[in-house]
Amino acid sequence: MMPERETLYSLPVYQVHQDPFLSYTEELHSSRIPLIIDNGSYQCRAGWAIEDKPSLVFRNLVAKHRGKKESETQVGNDIKNIEVVRWLLKTQFDRNVVTQFDVQETVFDYIFNHLGINTQGCVDHPIVLTEAACNPNHSRQLMSELLFECYNVPQVAYGIDSLFSFYYYNTKPKGLFGLVVSLGYSASHILPVVRSRFDVRNAKRINVGSQHMINLLQRLLQLKYPAHASVITPSRAECLMHEHMHFSQSYMEDVRKWEDESYSKKNTHIVQLP
Repeated sequence: MMPERETLYSLPVYQVHQDPFLSYTEELHSSRIPLIIDNGSYQCRAGWAIEDKPSLVFRNLVAKHRGKKESETQVGNDIKNIEVVRWLLKTQFDRNVVTQFDVQETVFDYIFNHLGINTQGCVDHPIVLTEAACNPNHSRQLMSELLFECYNVPQVAYGIDSLFSFYYYNTKPKGLFGLVVSLGYSASHILPVVRSRFDVRNAKRINVGSQHMINLLQRLLQLKYPAHASVITPSRAECLMHEHMHFSQSYMEDVRKWEDESYSKKNTHIVQLP
């Protein structure tokens, strides 16, 4: 029998497509349809409440180029290569709490411009905005101040993205019990739901998220392959985690499986660096 050929994986080329400038129809303008903004520390998603999918999905990052007469600010999908401008990147988040509201204002401008909102001096739509679990009052106060005073929005509702999802898939009106495990980019949360209400007192926050997993994976690969340390970038480590990660249901049982040589050979992924 001929030996089986090993599968060789390649890293996909990092490509982004600039977000289009959408049309702001008369129906949207006159009906004051709510605007949904999922303001995550990794990705931002924005769109109208009548749509099944968000109109805009982009990395929640801002890059401001210096040294020019007119500094150019790029947001989200305008950044073609993150690694080239990584030292210029800014985020409005400290872990998953918004603290840099000048950056947040730039992101809001990007959202409203690309959604085509052209009303003079205001965004005349109610806004549903996600925030961190147990968000500090000071952060929420500054966010409300930004939305009401800078954009003159009529109404704002805040919520937690994972609880929105939980209530969407569990429509039982009363007596609902559950445990929501939210694995975020910069932190993870365990959120109990008791009789259809979020039990804030027993919620737990763990300061470990996918960002820390990516950093750990990058560092481990650089230590194992020092000759390739310069090409094992955070973006490539992130791609490896997204494409090849496996969630273990029973960690010790999976570790014992790797003692079997045939299992190890079958499940080892060989990746070709560019």
